Amino acid sequence: KIATYIIGHPEEAIKLTAQELGKRSDTSGAAVIRLCKSLDLKGFQDLKFRIAGDLQKTAVDEGFRDIKPNEDLQSIIDKMTNNSIQTIKETAELLRIDEVEKAVQLLLNAKKIHFIGVGASGIIAKDAQQKFLRINKTVYAFSDIHMAATLVANGDEDDVVVGISFSGETQEVAKVLELAKQKNMKTISITRYGSSKVTEQADIRLYTSATREPTFRSGATSSRIGQLQVIDILFMRVATLKYDETVNYIDVTRDAIDFITKNGKKKQDKS
Repeated sequence: KIATYIIGHPEEAIKLTAQELGKRSDTSGAAVIRLCKSLDLKGFQDLKFRIAGDLQKTAVDEGFRDIKPNEDLQSIIDKMTNNSIQTIKETAELLRIDEVEKAVQLLLNAKKIHFIGVGASGIIAKDAQQKFLRINKTVYAFSDIHMAATLVANGDEDDVVVGISFSGETQEVAKVLELAKQKNMKTISITRYGSSKVTEQADIRLYTSATREPTFRSGATSSRIGQLQVIDILFMRVATLKYDETVNYIDVTRDAIDFITKNGKKKQDKS
């Protein structure tokens, strides 16, 4: 009821107190506060700031668009481009600077980092592993939950576990984070916006756009863009905080890859 009232009367909603909004929506001030908590907001004022921010947007928002049977190629290109751009913009708006900075500090100082994801989110975990390995961090990425649980069970409080789940309801990821907390490890979640099983187990919660593609769900398209965006931001921030060291590591790994690639090519040429 409260959300419906806000969507229908956003200009009025930002001028009301929690009690007044509760009365207008036939609920209560306490219900308004519970809504803010369920959205993982800092309070009613935070909700009003977000509503006001949306009202100030002047660009035409085309929304997420799904493809149709036998759609022509140019239309698909336009829709996928639009969906990706919107996902990136919404994800940027949802990222809180203070939470991202806390996550960065944990990753920067972690003895070991464990990225956990199932299905499409497992691809994001592998991408994160590839990035952080290049700057000499000890990183693991698992989509096999049994292997993830085994590694976490043998970890310690200097380790960080990052649970990646678009829905936030992936039971296995939530359980691995719960196990990590039992071992006093620090936990980070990367999910779509909103409360979920995964976020409940995270010390730090990072959100991506809650994309709304009805048929070809964003596990394979737009949400992957949002998740990659968050990983890239975390990586770049860690890299810039240890810039000289990072540049050296990247140069070393690039030289190693070039060495292997060139040697492989020479062998092929000889054969």
